[in-house]
Formats: sequence, C-alpha cells, structure tokens
Amino acid sequence: MNTVEQQNLKVISEFVEQFWNKNDFACTDQFLSDDYQELSYQSTEGLKKFAATILESFPDKRYVVEDIMAKDDKVLVCMNVKGTHEGMFFGTAPTGNTIDVTLYRQYRVVDGKIREHRGWIDMVTMWSQIRGN
Repeated sequence: MNTVEQQNLKVISEFVEQFWNKNDFACTDQFLSDDYQELSYQSTEGLKKFAATILESFPDKRYVVEDIMAKDDKVLVCMNVKGTHEGMFFGTAPTGNTIDVTLYRQYRVVDGKIREHRGWIDMVTMWSQIRGN
C-alpha cells in the first residue's frame, strides 16, 4: 500500500469516528471537498439529515469498522452499526429493540478530502430487527 492510500485510510477512519460516532456533523467542513458528491443521500445536507435521524432514533448507536481497504483514490469500508431503537424512525415509534446491521461505504478521497461517497445498508435486516420479526 502506498503512502496516499495509507493517508486516505486515515482520513476515512477519522471521518467515521468524528461524524458517525461522535456526532460532529460540522466536521463535514473539515473532511469533505468543495466539490463533494453525495451519491446516497443526495447532498451534504441530506447526509447530515440522515445521520441526525439515526442519532435521534438510536441514541446509543455505535459504528465499528470491520474491514477497510484502499486502492488508489477509493476507500471501501465494511462497518457494523448497533443501537437501541429509542426514537421515531421513519414513522415507526420506538420499540426498544436493538439493531445489529452491516453496511458498506465507498469513498473517493482526493488531496486529503472526501470527494465522493456512496453507501449501502442492509435495511431489510434493520427493519426486521426494529419490528422484532
């Protein structure tokens, strides 16, 4: 792995910790490039809104990086999120059920800033766990 790939891994690891675990939504100014493209949540504001929804719905949520790899300017992350459904989640009242869900995120990092993001989360499992099915 080259130095740029190592730096890109560090950028993404720090972003995951700051944004998703410490709920520092303002850190996007530090980590995202001016020409950032959000391919899952439509925009930077959409990303923040989704993260706020997750925080409100699962206030004890914690993201754990299970695997992370870099190739050139791309970084792929496999994560797990666990939490307790204690707030409204897309119209579903709190159930007190816990979630344990796998998600993947792909980032493109250029000059130390995240330029692009797309994510996939296992929503079928998440909804099943929320509803207790």
